Amino acid sequence: MKQHVTEIVVDSHGPGMIEFTDRVVDWVRATQVATGLLTLHVKHTSASLMIQENADPEVQRDFERFLRQLVPEEPRSPARQ
Repeated sequence: MKQHVTEIVVDSHGPGMIEFTDRVVDWVRATQVATGLLTLHVKHTSASLMIQENADPEVQRDFERFLRQLVPEEPRSPARQ
């Protein structure tokens, strides 16, 4: 069984979603693997990986809006909860 390993560094500048599919696709193509298993590991503790089809840009905005409401940048004071 062949294995290919690489590291893709994604820089961020604050909260938000970062599209890096093209970088992964380019690397997979370079390996010339036609069938296999791709494992992506996110090292940062406050980052996560979301897989979506990106057919409608509004979906990404909806996710970002939902996450900002779920976890606001400024914590609410105890008096306002």
